[in-house]
Amino acid sequence: MKTPKYWQSNSLVSKILSPIGQLYGLATELRLKLHKPRKTSVPVICIGNITAGGTGKTPVSISVAKMLITAMHHPIFVTRGYGGKLQNVLVNNKKHTAQDVGDEPLLLSEQAPVVVNADRYAGAQLAAKEGADVIVMDDGFQNPTLHKDLSFLVFDGHYGIGNGKIIPAGPLRESFADGIKRADALIILGKDKHNLAKRTKLPVFFGHTEPVQTTVGNTDVVAFAGIGHPQKFYHTLKQQGYNVVATIDFPDHHFYSKDELENVLQKAKELNAEVYTTSKDFVKIPSLYHKSINMLKIAVVWDNPDELQQFISNRIFKK
Repeated sequence: MKTPKYWQSNSLVSKILSPIGQLYGLATELRLKLHKPRKTSVPVICIGNITAGGTGKTPVSISVAKMLITAMHHPIFVTRGYGGKLQNVLVNNKKHTAQDVGDEPLLLSEQAPVVVNADRYAGAQLAAKEGADVIVMDDGFQNPTLHKDLSFLVFDGHYGIGNGKIIPAGPLRESFADGIKRADALIILGKDKHNLAKRTKLPVFFGHTEPVQTTVGNTDVVAFAGIGHPQKFYHTLKQQGYNVVATIDFPDHHFYSKDELENVLQKAKELNAEVYTTSKDFVKIPSLYHKSINMLKIAVVWDNPDELQQFISNRIFKK
């Protein structure tokens, strides 16, 4: 789905939907209380959120895995594989497609092995068998099946928690107060415009995302994206010096048809522009279009990476 604009304001629509949001929140609370999470033989780091889509969990998960690898550990990702049809598999990015395992697992697999399973506990068991000495769980903060040894909540500093209401009235999966009770630390990407860091006594780690490639100059671009907040992607292109002449939004996790891609390319041809999309979208595009569509890779840059790495080490490996 596309992120509704009313999630950022206390509009009439959000007020009407508030009772449904309260029921959603109660259902989440009840699900967490009724299930006792099971512990695996290896520690679990959860990179989660309490808002729907677009916070930057996947880039954070990749960055954390890189830190673990640098520290001579063997992380394996465990994720549900949203949009994929296969379950309880170790991702093979030379064999599996986004339709098989989802878009995010393919991105994660470029950094470390990935197990896809909506049952996070079963996924963690497979990861342990595959030799993981630490599991990085991309998403799943509200999943009650697997014990988490360290939980991060990731926030986009620009969007914060929106209007502070629960789905469908707002972007929250649960209330901010309930979420931070189970979290160990916050990660805020970008400037903390909503002062979330001041609303908790938990440790807070700051960072931002930057493109991996360098600026190519003032190139006309048609940009498209199927992510939670596509405007962030378009803004990043502009910051890099691209002249974004047209944008096309698709729902989060969208799988592109041939007609949709052809329409994007036709628009770019009419405007004499290059086509750019996100790395998350690129993995869902058939290879025959790869020469016609460019990908902008991003990575997390931490304000204090050594502090974050030490925090993880102290909490996970020095117990």
